[in-house]
Order: sequence, then C-alpha cells, then structure tokens
Amino acid sequence: MEAARPGPLQQCEALVTTFSFAATKLASAASTPAGALSVGGAPVAEHCLVRGAMNERVGVDGLAYAIGFEMRLPRQWNGRFWYQANGGIDGSVVPATGQAGGGPVTSALSQGFAVISSDAGHDNRVTRGPGFGLDPQARLDYGYNAVAALTPMAKALIAQAYGRPPDRSYIGGCSNGGRHAMVAAARHPEMFDGYLVGSPGYRLPLAAVANIYGAQQYKRVATDPKDLSTAFTQAERQTVVNAVLGKCDRLDGARDGLIQDTNACAAAFDLARDVPTCTGARDGTCLSAEQKTAIGAVFRGATTQNGKPFYASFPFDAGLASADVASWEFNAPLTRDSGAVGFIFSTPPQDPKTFQAQDFVLTGDVDAMLASVQARGGVFTQSAMEFMTPPNDSDLSKLRSRGARMLVYHGVSDAIFSVNDTEAWYRRVQARDGAQTADHARFFRVPGMGHCRDGMSTDQFDAISPLVRWVEQGQAPERIEARARGAGNPGGVNKELPADWAPDRTRPLCPYPTVARYQGGDMEKASSFRCQ
Repeated sequence: MEAARPGPLQQCEALVTTFSFAATKLASAASTPAGALSVGGAPVAEHCLVRGAMNERVGVDGLAYAIGFEMRLPRQWNGRFWYQANGGIDGSVVPATGQAGGGPVTSALSQGFAVISSDAGHDNRVTRGPGFGLDPQARLDYGYNAVAALTPMAKALIAQAYGRPPDRSYIGGCSNGGRHAMVAAARHPEMFDGYLVGSPGYRLPLAAVANIYGAQQYKRVATDPKDLSTAFTQAERQTVVNAVLGKCDRLDGARDGLIQDTNACAAAFDLARDVPTCTGARDGTCLSAEQKTAIGAVFRGATTQNGKPFYASFPFDAGLASADVASWEFNAPLTRDSGAVGFIFSTPPQDPKTFQAQDFVLTGDVDAMLASVQARGGVFTQSAMEFMTPPNDSDLSKLRSRGARMLVYHGVSDAIFSVNDTEAWYRRVQARDGAQTADHARFFRVPGMGHCRDGMSTDQFDAISPLVRWVEQGQAPERIEARARGAGNPGGVNKELPADWAPDRTRPLCPYPTVARYQGGDMEKASSFRCQ
C-alpha cells in the first residue's frame, strides 16, 4: 500500500452546518489550541474538536440511547484516520487521542491522525453502567455495530474537513478495545488497513464467566469471606513469584526478573512441587494444600462442573504480585463481571430489581451462566457469543487479500484475559495460513505486564509506528523496543518496578514464537538481546 499524504485542515467550526450524514447530529466543532491537551506528558498540536451523536432513539427499557462520539482533527493532518476502540463496557466518550501500546509513550493524535472515540452506543450515567444490556440494540452497538456505523461517517467527516477522505485507516485499542479491533477485522476487513489489537478480550463473555469461576475457587480458602484477597495474599503471591523466577528467570540467558520464554517456564515450574507447603499456620512464605488446589484450578483454566474447560489457562509470571492482578482476581468478579454477565451477556438478563451481585458471583451456577451467554430468545436475537466475539476468528483471508495488517500484543501477567488464549488464537491462524501468517499478522508477548500496562515489565512502547510502516512501507516489525517507566518518566511512573532495575530499562518485544534471549553486554539495554 502507498503511504498516506499529509494535508491541512480546511474546515472546523463550519462543520456543524456544512456536514451532513444520515442519523447524525453534530453538537459542536471548535478549535483546540496547541498545548491545551497533553498525552504522556507531551503537548498536542492545534486541532479541531468535533462532538456529536448518531442514531438517537428510545430503547425498549424507555431510556434514551445514541452512539455518542468525538473527533479530533489535527490542523496539520498526516492523511490517516484512527478509530480509537475503548475499553471496559464503554459508555463514555473519552478524549479521542488514539493512545495505544503499553504506557503513554505516544498517541495517534500526536502523530497527526484524525481520531474518533465513542461510547459504543450507551451512556453509563443513563443506564447505570451494565444496565444497557436490557436493551437488545444497545447490546449489538456495544458488541460490533457502533464501529460499523461510525466508521463511514467519520471518513465522510474527514473528507468534509480536509477536502478528501483519508488515504489510510486504522483501528486500535486494548482490552475490550482490542476485542473491538479483532471483531472489526472479522466483520469489516474492508474498513481498515491496519488493526492494533492489545490484550484482546476477544472471548469476553467466557473470560467474565471464568473470572467468576475463579472467585468461587478463592472463596473456598479465603480467611475473610468478605475479602477474596485473603485467599491469596500479596505476600503469598510474592512467594510464588520468587519460586517462578527461581525456575524460569534464567531460561532466556539473563537473570533479570523477566521471564521471556513463557512456554518453557510452563514446563519448568510446578505450583505443587516448587512452592513450599505450609505445615502450620499461613505466614506468607508458603501455601496450604487447600490453597494450592484452589489456585491451581484457577491457573489451569475454568471448567464446567464435569471438568470440561471453557476458557484458557493462565501462565505463572513475574507480575503475579502486582496490584493490577489483585484487582482483577479479587475485586473485578464482584464489581465488573457480575453486572457484565448478569445484564449484558445473559439471555434473558437478570432482573435489576432483585439482582444481588455477591450472591450471583459467589454462589451462582457457572454452568447456567455459560448456557446464558450462548442463549438467544425473544427480543434478544443474538447471543453474547454472537455479538461479542469475532466470527470465524482465525480466518484473516479477506484482510490478507487486500494487504491489511494486524499487530497483536498481550501482557503475560494479564489476570483477566489470558495471554494463552491469544496465543491459541494465533496458532489457529498459523494452522490456516501457514508460513504466510507473519506476512499479515504478528503477535507480541509482553513479559511481566498486567492488563494493558504496569506490572514488573517494560510496558512503554509505540506500537502505532511499526504498524504504519508495515502497512504503508511493507516493513514487517521484527522487534518492538519497550521501555520501563521508572523515576523521571514524563508519562508517569510504574510503581511496581523492582528497585534494582534501571529506570529506563529497555527490552525487545519479539514476534511469536521467537523469544528475547540475552547475548551479552549491558543487561539493562534491549541491544543486548536478540529475538530467537
């Protein structure tokens, strides 16, 4: 594909009256001066901020719905469009900066892209968060339709503002944003030239049920029934990390607190064998036999009552003791997964008048939840597994045939969406496409990184520029340099970095199945490692 051509902004404030698109209303368009917005500690250049909504309607629940959005159009445009796929359950229009990668090292807006951000078809302030799941159209908008509806409108708005449509179009995000990008690749491979897929919850309904399964395992060994973290305390998690590092840290040739060879570590480390078993009271230096049973079940992967796996296993990794892991393992089942499974993914949805999140999670029937996320009925014509997941997810033939590219990254210490699940997806793509896979799709693991960022990791990297070079210049990314966010980092400090790491430590992120291996030299520099 040819490279995008830059161009100047021709309209801003006038867009409110000159732009017309079906079922779309622009509420405002105004110039934002340089420096009024910053990303990662760096000021953003002058741009036009446009706000509006599509498809305003009243839902079956009597609430007001629309696909709210904002677009930021740089005064000096690089000729490209970026669809910012947001995370969580969406529901708010966050600034359209096009941030992607790990830590806030760069953004699409800072690079000159025109960027759109949306609420994916519902306002959490109106629906009280996951309550939008009571409306069938809101479910579909959240699952896939908002991207399909907004993208043609956004390209038309760009054409109006700059006098021509974008030369190249990209979509990217992390978590649910990664899922959005993967779904778009499957449903609309003609819409985008590049797909940046971060820590994708591409089987989000199953991952949410699996996290509830995990909460039920932890409940069995929690010393405080109101606090699941007492099942696996920070000290105990650090003990497991120490044991994992003892077995796996040097498998890549460097004893540096990072486990690059994830698959070799899975074979080398055994929870039952390599972590001391308590002979008396729990004191943080050991795990009881009951804890090993419960924790082992979580990491092996959630199963039905008859032992059939329904989600992926999770690797033991250096980031296990992080606060991010604790949040997803012990708090999210009650505060996030409960409402997501109960209202957004279940058919029929739970009754909000009688729903009790704690009872639903801690005593609910996991098999029944699995059936509900695969069910459809009445006004709900698509199951959660239909509207949330990419159909035929391993078939990238249409994307490949038009020269589009997909770059995927995932933190190995991600506690909610398993890196093993993403690896399994990539292996299915490889099984279909063979040696050609790396020509159009590449997968990068980020050792130690939690969900999208943080953890004992080099989590700050620019994944946008390598994707653009791949799409427009044919330069496939052989490695991506990642940096630790230590003291003095303008984009914020990762407080979970070990004290003995250089604050600006760098490492190469390597395309699967290669692994970063130490070659000699300064252990704090990426140049001392090779992807092999």
